[in-house]
Amino acid sequence: MAIKKVLIPLPSYGFDPTEAAIPWKLMRENNFEIVFITPNGEKAAADKLMVSGEKLGVFKSVLKARQDAVNAYLEMEQSKSFCNPQKYDAVSEKDFDAILLPGGHDKSVKEYLESETLQQLIVAFFKAKKPVAAVCHGVILVARSIDSVTGKSVIYNYKTTSLLKSQELLAYNLTRLWLKDYYLTYPDITTEDEVRSVLSNQNNFIKGPTPLLKDNLKNLKRGFVVRDRNYLSARWPGDIYNFSLEFIKMVQEV
Repeated sequence: MAIKKVLIPLPSYGFDPTEAAIPWKLMRENNFEIVFITPNGEKAAADKLMVSGEKLGVFKSVLKARQDAVNAYLEMEQSKSFCNPQKYDAVSEKDFDAILLPGGHDKSVKEYLESETLQQLIVAFFKAKKPVAAVCHGVILVARSIDSVTGKSVIYNYKTTSLLKSQELLAYNLTRLWLKDYYLTYPDITTEDEVRSVLSNQNNFIKGPTPLLKDNLKNLKRGFVVRDRNYLSARWPGDIYNFSLEFIKMVQEV
């Protein structure tokens, strides 16, 4: 079986460590080749508050990345592929089997979410009907990827989920006294509201069960994903094992 090659774009700083490192670790265990890209081809760094829990106060145990994710991130951080990323504009869809889009809420992720280069790359993956997976704020990037032929988002007629409005506002309200709007990447609109705005039918946005507990390999029922054809989406780091395993299955089917 040919080795599967997966592309993972990242911002220079601020991506969620869980949403990048757990998929990376599980894909590597399945012998996938993983290529990272960043705006300038320089090594990226995860949101340090999510890694350390610094400044999260009494909610640290709930909001920071769990230990398995931190361990995976520290391992990924030393890997050859992570240390030697390519530039956003140096890659082409035809060289990859699939693309995976992590999230992150620090304001610095805007260079990633607003990248026209990445948006057009995502359009190319959709046109080629190759697997596209997005989690949390990564779904915003997909929603903003406009097919020039239709003038619509690539997920206009797809079912999807994303970080829920209730989740985003809860994290903001728990920490706003000292972290201000840290948890609101875009203070004027939530992730869910923006994603909903590009869909042909509001019933295509699927919230799933109330997200309370994080999934793991022994408790996959805690997680939730939405798969529609070549597109996979998830809400938050608590869905990451379901998300990663379903994506691996999608790529292996290609």
